Formats: sequence, C-alpha cells, structure tokens
Amino acid sequence: MVFVSKTKNTRRLVRVTLANVLALSFSVGAQQVVAPPPSVSVTPPAVLEAPPSEMQVFSDENSIAGFPQEAQPLQLGSVTLRPHVFYQFLYGTGIQSSPGQQHDSIIQSFAPGMLLVLTPRWTLDYTPTLNFYSDKSFQDNVGQSVTLTGGASYEAWTFGLMQNFTYSSTPQAQTGTQTGQDTYSTALSASCPLNSKMSVDLGLSQYLDFPSGFQTSKTWSTLDWLNYEFWPRLTAGVGAGVGYVNASPNMMFEQLQGRVGWRATDKISFQVSGGAEFTQTTDDSSNPLANPIMGASIQYQPFEQTKLSLGAGRVMSPSYYDNQISEVTTVNGNLSQRLLGKLFLDVSAGYTWNNYTSLASGVAAQSSADYYSVNVQLSTTILKRGTVAVFYNYSDNSTAQAGLSYNSSQIGFNLGFRY
Repeated sequence: MVFVSKTKNTRRLVRVTLANVLALSFSVGAQQVVAPPPSVSVTPPAVLEAPPSEMQVFSDENSIAGFPQEAQPLQLGSVTLRPHVFYQFLYGTGIQSSPGQQHDSIIQSFAPGMLLVLTPRWTLDYTPTLNFYSDKSFQDNVGQSVTLTGGASYEAWTFGLMQNFTYSSTPQAQTGTQTGQDTYSTALSASCPLNSKMSVDLGLSQYLDFPSGFQTSKTWSTLDWLNYEFWPRLTAGVGAGVGYVNASPNMMFEQLQGRVGWRATDKISFQVSGGAEFTQTTDDSSNPLANPIMGASIQYQPFEQTKLSLGAGRVMSPSYYDNQISEVTTVNGNLSQRLLGKLFLDVSAGYTWNNYTSLASGVAAQSSADYYSVNVQLSTTILKRGTVAVFYNYSDNSTAQAGLSYNSSQIGFNLGFRY
C-alpha cells in the first residue's frame, strides 16, 4: 500500500497513482507451482524520473531492474521502441499434471517482447512467452501479456490508467493441474491534495478471470481514501469501498478500512491497513458474511547494500469452485544483498493459508490448504543491459483435498536482455 503525501511535484503523484492502480488489480494471484519469469517494468519514463515516495525506504523492483538509458533508443516516428528478451531453463520435480499425478520435467521458457514508449507518460508492452515441457503429460503453450499504462494531470488532479490482458497455462496449486487462464484487468485512479494536510485517492477496478474448467468470475469495485498528513513522514487515512462479483452465486461486498504509513527513519518504514469486508449473495439465501481484512509491510535497509522486507495480508476473493469464496492470508519476506559489487543475492519465502467458505446451503466447502515456498537466486548484470541468474525454488501444498497435496523442487538459470 502506498500513501499520498503533500508535494508540489506532479510526477511524484503519478508514481503514487500507478502504484495504487496495480495494487487494486493484482491483490490476489494464483499460486503457481513453477517459478514464474520476472515481470517487465512498464512504468512510464515521466514517473521513473520522479523522486521516490517519502514513505518508501527502497523500491520494490528487483535489485538489477534498472538499466542505463544513455544508448540511442530505437525510434518509429515519435514512438520509442525498447525490445526485451528472456530465456529460462528449469528442471522441476513433483509437478502435477492432474490431481495426484506428479512428474519430473524440464521446462524451457522463451519470452521476446517489445515495450513501446508512446509518450513520456504512456507505455504499451507486448510479451509472448513460449513454454516447452520435456514431459508430454504437460502441454506446450504460448502465453500472452499486453499492458497499457499511463497517467495525466488536470489542475491539482492526477489520473492513472492500467489495462492488462494475460493468457497463461501453468500448473497451479489450487487446481492440481495445468490450468489455462485468461485474465483482464482494468484500473483507474485519481489523486488530489485538498489542502496542505489532506488529500484523496479514488480508485475503480475491473478484474475478469476465466480459468479453463473452473468457475469464472467478474469483479467490479471501487475503493476511495481520505488521507491526513500529521507530518511529512506520518500519514493516516480512512477508506470505504463497494463491489459486485458476477460468479456462482453473484455477490455484493462493502469495505471499511483504515491505514497508517510511517517512515520512522531513513532506514525503516511501516505501512499498515485493516478493516472489515461484508459480503452478501444477491439471492439473499444465506446470511451476510463479515470478515476481517488487512495488509502490512515493513522495509528495512540496515546497510547500503542490504534490503529487508516483510509483508502480510488477508483478503477475500472469488473461488475457483461454485458457491464458495476464498479467505486468503499471506505472510512473506525478502532479503536482497549486493555481493562484491556486481552480484545480487535474493532470498524470499512466503506462507499462504487458503480457507474456503460455502455461500449456499447444502454445499460443502473445499478443505483448506497451506501453501509455502522458498526461492533463492544469485544474479548479475552482463554487457550493461543483460542479466544472468541461477536459482532454486521449493514449494509445498498441504491439504485434505484429494490429489492436491504435493511438494516440488526446481533448479535452473535464466538470461535476460533489455534495450
């Protein structure tokens, strides 16, 4: 969660706006069995040039995500072209092709993409990903990702837009099988300072999820905040939101939340939010549900080359299964350490509790699942704009659902280049 603080720099407000946009659209993700490739930064150049938020000790981006920009870019009229390419080789054990069927497989992924800088405030990225499995129990496939990101300002207002389409077909912990999935994400945001102490953040989002063979869901929601700055490094806010979910059954929900952001020192910051969500089915056949929701993060940088972060969250989300919703609680941590000037060590671990709640009488909820993963990666830059990394990933899913428990170890390397 990112908080708006008083500033006269419009581009800093754009940075905050886009961060809120992404948080709205990707608050919950599927638990993939196979380690995914790194995401491509689609932040517009005007936002990159702005100073970082006062509430953040360090950026959430990968330690080697930034590349020098002094090279002459490729131009197509007024549009700047920045190609990028990624290759990953992975050997994994215990990967499920269907519930109870586990296999060892080599997985190779090749992702050539193009980032178009349309204007200093607008970017468009297209990245296909070709995935090849050595074990024929899995299907080779071509994933797709298209993302449009941008912002604008009018007087004191700053606006942001993010539109994304993604197709993927990967083994997933919740389904126990290689699951094809189309997702469409749209998020709009607006921020405005009201006076020297108060500001507002407004947000609208749409999330359409179409997993093959499982329940589809369509979610439309708004979450709006009124913020107060006690002093430059301590901000609090109250927020309210409503939403509608088109699934089985259809649902409406309301949220009430509070949040606090505190940059305690130059080296540590805290951000906490919490409240309640009230969910009702539109057919009124069941009692309304009241559930706590929360989010928290800590950033700590004890030394220049060392970054530590901890995060936790609890949210409600549509389930893959009819007449059920998921209560998802996560805890995660990350250590990033620069070694010998050019090497970067990243260690991350996370634990997720996924509890299902029935929304219809006579429908038994799926058994809860405990999922955790650990990832260790050593990376460096090559030829100024390239990266190379070796990694190890371990994941485990424990549940009483038949055929969905597994543990998987994966080792591999990847190569990347961005112009």
